[in-house]
Amino acid sequence: MQLEDFDYDLPEELIAQVPLQKRDASRLLVLDKNTGKIQHRSFPDILDYMEAGDTLVLNDTKVLPARLIGIKEDTHAVIEVLLLKDIQDNTWECLTRPAKRVHVGTTIVFGNGELKAECIEEQDEGIRKYRLIYDGILLEILEHLGTMPLPPYIHEKLEDQSRYQTVYAKNIGSSAAPTAGLHFTQELLEKIKAKGIHIAYITLHVGLGTFRPVQEENILDHKMHTEYYEMNEETANLLTKTRKEGKKIIAVGTTTVRTLETIMMKYHQFQACQGNTNIFIYPGYQFQAIDYLITNFHLPKSTLIMLVSALAGRENILHAYQEAVKEKYRFFSFGDSMFIQYDRNRNE
Repeated sequence: MQLEDFDYDLPEELIAQVPLQKRDASRLLVLDKNTGKIQHRSFPDILDYMEAGDTLVLNDTKVLPARLIGIKEDTHAVIEVLLLKDIQDNTWECLTRPAKRVHVGTTIVFGNGELKAECIEEQDEGIRKYRLIYDGILLEILEHLGTMPLPPYIHEKLEDQSRYQTVYAKNIGSSAAPTAGLHFTQELLEKIKAKGIHIAYITLHVGLGTFRPVQEENILDHKMHTEYYEMNEETANLLTKTRKEGKKIIAVGTTTVRTLETIMMKYHQFQACQGNTNIFIYPGYQFQAIDYLITNFHLPKSTLIMLVSALAGRENILHAYQEAVKEKYRFFSFGDSMFIQYDRNRNE
């Protein structure tokens, strides 16, 4: 499969720059993956597509204020550092720009010196490993010095930083938000529970594996970076029960999909576990863990559009995206939503 197979035309004005005033005011494109049929709804209508006994699975990761702007200690050149992964012992894997100016031994100073980062390893693709030097609690320092790591296609300032967090964000550690969950409000979650739909949580800390662009023309040559995930026993038991009773597992976001599919591939069942995943899902993949998917509209040629193409079919997805452009849906992180389902009465 070629990278061009996952391209589509998107007018720049359809890239959402700011979140809507109300989280659940977004539009919802419903795609039936068996028939290709499309419906245009509003996000609160998601209730119509779930039944009592189904389980909605959310990624409860919380975004770090992980974007830091500092200066090299020796030359005062401006360097941007995005914290990606906490290795251990104050060692972090970070995306660095411009990386060519940072070598082993380089020290970057942030703020008035409250935080320093000493480069201890150079990697490809702008990745550097740093030893962080500070006094106190790192998260408090990041909340003072860092900003939300908004994607590069968002040029507007985010006035309310909490809008780049889901309302159920709990476990801090992500370098980007699991944006499919941004549409949910506490009120909508309560309505979902009131209908008898279970809500379960997993954690996947979003890193370079999710948002790194695909460069290779043959997508099979693309290598995913690892991301940390975990599932607790309560969620594992609930998902096992849901599957046993013949009900549906509805994943919210591609990060949730990647976590559930990783666990099912590794253990052939849902079970409490933690680890790192570099799963790459593209057409031809046979899904084992999920039934339905709530997701946003993804960048052309990205691993995320490949994942949804694996679930719904590439032609169905590209046609749905074409329709979304025609109907002027809002795209990407702060954009509108898609629900991928299938006809329960048809065999896959």
